[in-house]
Amino acid sequence: MKKRYKFTALIFLSLLVYIVAGRLGFNFQQALSLAVFSLSICGTLLFWQFRLSFSFLGVSLLLLTNTINLENLIRFASLEIILFLVGMMIIVGMLKDSGFFSWIVQLILRIPNLTAKKFLIVTALISAALTMMIDEVSAIIFVVAAILEICDYFEVKPLPFIIIAVISANVGSAGTVLGNPIGIIIASKSGLTFEDFMIKAFPLMLIALFFTILLLMFWYRKALDQFNKNIKIFGKNEMLLHLISVPPDRQLKIGLFTFGMTILFIALHHRLEVFFNLEANTMLLIMPLIFAAIVMIWKSSKAREYVEKDVEWWTLLFFMLLFAQAGTLKYTGATNVIANSLAHIVGHNPRQLISVVLWSSAIGSSILDNVVFVAAFIPIIHSFEEIGFNITSLWWALLFGGCFGGNITMIGSTANIVALGILEKERNIKIVFFEWFWIGATVGVFTTCIVWLGLLFLPFYR
Repeated sequence: MKKRYKFTALIFLSLLVYIVAGRLGFNFQQALSLAVFSLSICGTLLFWQFRLSFSFLGVSLLLLTNTINLENLIRFASLEIILFLVGMMIIVGMLKDSGFFSWIVQLILRIPNLTAKKFLIVTALISAALTMMIDEVSAIIFVVAAILEICDYFEVKPLPFIIIAVISANVGSAGTVLGNPIGIIIASKSGLTFEDFMIKAFPLMLIALFFTILLLMFWYRKALDQFNKNIKIFGKNEMLLHLISVPPDRQLKIGLFTFGMTILFIALHHRLEVFFNLEANTMLLIMPLIFAAIVMIWKSSKAREYVEKDVEWWTLLFFMLLFAQAGTLKYTGATNVIANSLAHIVGHNPRQLISVVLWSSAIGSSILDNVVFVAAFIPIIHSFEEIGFNITSLWWALLFGGCFGGNITMIGSTANIVALGILEKERNIKIVFFEWFWIGATVGVFTTCIVWLGLLFLPFYR
């Protein structure tokens, strides 16, 4: 589709949203906020490389029409989340520089009596574990690099194992508050703590990951058989160790210690907030900043490089302005109208509402980036609280739907796009839509069903 046709379609859709919203009873500011948010979302879909431009344009229109004022725009921009992500990105940059990820690759290569199934299981577990500690995109970059090296040596096609790693990372991203940007967004907006995620999200994630690995082993059984044959031909995996450049042990140990302390204090943030009588999630949000500061003092010569190159400023600005536009929906009352309409449809039945949120977020996240969808849905969930719903289970539905739905299509998660981009750039391997869709949809729907049963029938999640 040519750009001018896309642009025409974008303007038409935005105007259509404004007109339909007005007809459905939304007032001028509510309809305008919906139209502007639709402009940003559809602009992101149709012109991905210009997504930040559409965010700038949307915020400007909201201010220009007095749909929101500067004070509330800044409040809804969620600066605390942006600062948290900045701190974590600096720490990840330090880990990369200290050789943490090379160390992870060595762990894979030192598997005794390597078989294809062992490789699949370890790859899936490491992808999920790294994702839970540092975020899915950072984790998948290094896991993909390791897979490419190993598959090249054994002369097997890397695509099945790349898909295995990415799908496992998306499932694992629901296990902790750190695994996916939507985790920290939901924690910040809901008051849920790191402990809440470990107690409630982590067990369901583990069950889903177990069945994911079983499904992947069955789906790629032919690729595993070929891998086993090539392992016998090419010999033991210790021969691959020469491919890895290992940084000084001291740098690695200090990096691991710093990272470990960061995770420890994030895990204890709720206890510290109670002890110091601080507002909920204050310590959660500032701990990465404290340890990022320590990292920049320790590695002062590279501090500017960490901030300029390892922090994804383009993405963070997009998030910040997107949050502001989503917050405007709440500010104008548009989300209250939507919430009341949904409540009328489901008849104030909590189980039906959980189902709507879970499957809407799963399907929505398979089409949109999950951060975009979650940012739009959070104000609606807050509106459900205002009309009398217990929304605790809705946060978990939004989290799991957003994470697991990202597996359904090849564009459903940032990790998917990054991994396939590396594969195309490094090995000139391209994947067609349905080559991903059949396994992605199978895993996505199956894992979402597991969570659906848990949220509906376990009182633990209410």
